[in-house]
Amino acid sequence: MFQRATKSQSKARICLMGPSGSGKTYTALVTATALGRRIAVIDTEHGSASKYADFFEFDVCNLTSYSPENYIKAIQAAEAAGYDVLIIDSLSHAWAGPDGVLEIVDRAASKYKDNRFSAWRDATPLHNRLIQAIIAADMHVIATLRTKTEWALVQDERGKTRPERLGTAPVQRDGIEYEFDIVAELDAEHRLRVTKTRCCRLDGYEAVKPGKEFGTIIKQWLEEGTAPAETKASQIELKKMVDVAQQAGMSMDQLKQVVIQLTGKSSSADLTSADVQAVIKHIYKMSA
Repeated sequence: MFQRATKSQSKARICLMGPSGSGKTYTALVTATALGRRIAVIDTEHGSASKYADFFEFDVCNLTSYSPENYIKAIQAAEAAGYDVLIIDSLSHAWAGPDGVLEIVDRAASKYKDNRFSAWRDATPLHNRLIQAIIAADMHVIATLRTKTEWALVQDERGKTRPERLGTAPVQRDGIEYEFDIVAELDAEHRLRVTKTRCCRLDGYEAVKPGKEFGTIIKQWLEEGTAPAETKASQIELKKMVDVAQQAGMSMDQLKQVVIQLTGKSSSADLTSADVQAVIKHIYKMSA
């Protein structure tokens, strides 16, 4: 049934695109500090994010194999640990890096007599799961994407042929930008230009070497509206809580005591999704 639409508070889904050296990592960290206190970074750039550790406080997970499964595991670990913001730097490697989607297609093609079209049956579901993990994550997510410049040969008014830049395209699946609420491009001069936004205050926004203002505008926009309604914890969420407790060496009795202490509820049937997240965050802090 239809009902009156209302704006609810939500989490950021931001995509920063640009060529190498345009400032994507630095801008992501500046934006993240405006959005939250605890920041996690999935680094696929051989430790490049850690070069900014003197300027920003964050935890890092360095990936060397860029299978979508590894991204998903890192996203889930960051969410379970209770981080406020996750930076994926970069999401391009999940597409075109070692063990990424394109390599999965290449390896799978042999099963289908070198038919690459059929090989996408193996790769597409993995990529879809990765995108769903980003969208569903209970934290702000900032993803960076490398871009490649596209050129075409055009004729001028004198009939001479010359190369003309048509624009830039992200190194990822076509249409990836539609998965994000805010998309911004950075150029070699570190100029940020918002190309897609659901936040009216960012429509046409541009800044050179953007500071916290960009993230502050987003944060204020996300905090407008009503708080999300509480929902009952699903069986998957409850199992995740138990798994985290067991990994931390807790018995079921100890877990029950923690649940009662934090939520005041003794029955798992009464727990909400927020309750489960609070318990998981507490367990991670205890075992850190």
